[in-house]
Amino acid sequence: MSTLPRFNAHIAGEWVEPASGQYFETVNPWTSKAWAEVARCGALEVDRAVEAAWKAFTTGPWPALNATQRGAMVHKLGDLLRDHARELAEYEVRDNGKLINEMLAQCNYLPNWYWYYGGLADKIEGAVIPIDKPEVLNYTRHEPLGVIACITPWNSPLLLLSFKLAPALAAGNTVVIKPSEFTSTSTLKLMELIAEAGIPPGVVNVVTGFGNEVGSALVEHPRVAKVCFTGGTESGARVYQAAAAGLKGCTLELGGKSPNIVFDDADLDDAVKGAISGIFAATGQTCIAGSRLLVQDSIYDAFVDRLVAFARTARMGDPMDPGTQVGPVTTPPQYAKVLEYIAIAKAEGATCLLGGGPAEGAACGESKLFVQPTIFGDVTNDMRIAQEEVFGPVLSILRFKTEEEAIAIANDIAFGLAAGVWTQSIKRVIKVSNAIRAGTIWVNTYRAVSYLSPFGGYKKSGLGRENGLEGMREFLQTKSVWISTAADVPNPFVLR
Repeated sequence: MSTLPRFNAHIAGEWVEPASGQYFETVNPWTSKAWAEVARCGALEVDRAVEAAWKAFTTGPWPALNATQRGAMVHKLGDLLRDHARELAEYEVRDNGKLINEMLAQCNYLPNWYWYYGGLADKIEGAVIPIDKPEVLNYTRHEPLGVIACITPWNSPLLLLSFKLAPALAAGNTVVIKPSEFTSTSTLKLMELIAEAGIPPGVVNVVTGFGNEVGSALVEHPRVAKVCFTGGTESGARVYQAAAAGLKGCTLELGGKSPNIVFDDADLDDAVKGAISGIFAATGQTCIAGSRLLVQDSIYDAFVDRLVAFARTARMGDPMDPGTQVGPVTTPPQYAKVLEYIAIAKAEGATCLLGGGPAEGAACGESKLFVQPTIFGDVTNDMRIAQEEVFGPVLSILRFKTEEEAIAIANDIAFGLAAGVWTQSIKRVIKVSNAIRAGTIWVNTYRAVSYLSPFGGYKKSGLGRENGLEGMREFLQTKSVWISTAADVPNPFVLR
């Protein structure tokens, strides 16, 4: 019998064992050993969770709360997240192997989503329409959608959940969460804080397991009003198709292959650091990774020399060690995928300037999931390594000569999530930022994200926006109310 800690699903305010009696292991990428077991839920638990969310949405204390009261609960959840940031960060590192510095920074920042949306809850106003009909009062009000399905990935579980959960709750919806099977524990620990914040049972529920057993049943459930999904583009397309069959709304934050463009007037030291941050932070396992580095031809050789020299200093090791700069890849399938793309790049004729294979040795401990920080030069935009998302510590460098060529290369991609621009020219900043088809443009910085600013993609990088006021609107629908002020109802057979 296993002695590992067990994590059960959380439905209607209770910890629920799976009807199948089955659990699956969650493995620490640093030790390559299982450290906990998580409930393997199925369609039965999904139905129970959605019905609990529907009941909580339609009856009981949650729909009886006014927006101010609801916002106060969401704000209190932010307070509790602040107090438990370290604990939650450590759960995330055990599950996904990302650096404690990064996960602690994320968890310390999480409360802002709940404070912001908690404060925004009672500030969403309708309007009185100056209607063109006599003796009629017309006004609008914004109402919650219903049960929201939130499907989250393994790279930043609580951060990407908060993009969805905080505004969904502030708007008055109820939620069923399906976390990645690789990183479920921090979300389940969050449920303890949700209960402590006073949020009623059934308002937030968590079902754990695999996509084909839990995710599909959740997306297809008739009580679900909207699906919020963060993950790969192919999986997102399947979610979108399944949701469309039930006429459900979707917010999809999907893949990226973002260009990070360095012009010859850039501060080269800053641009080198921005390029490193854009790809090797989070071991490249982020949708916004600046995995295509576009460097102007006149500075190409000098810049690449600086970049490679800087990248060589990266320290691999235990992600719990604050001195570690590059951690392991999170999952064995992703590790295999990264190595496959490295082989593809070599076969395509790209020049490997750094890394190019598995990392081994004392710095890697017992982990079997380290990949060397890898840089490819002589990349052309028609290569697969330049067009397809790797989601690992692999950087492709492309040359360009003019602004127009840089813009053309940046836009010649199926994705449009983000881009970086490094230049000292404000005219160039405006021109290039306007021309690139991507949801976020960073200028002389990279990977900045805030609860205040909308985030989302163009093209195959997704649909809808998260964060900011636009993120709140994604969880509301508008009702138009017409009130006659006439003394009597006119004769319907006499048109006016």
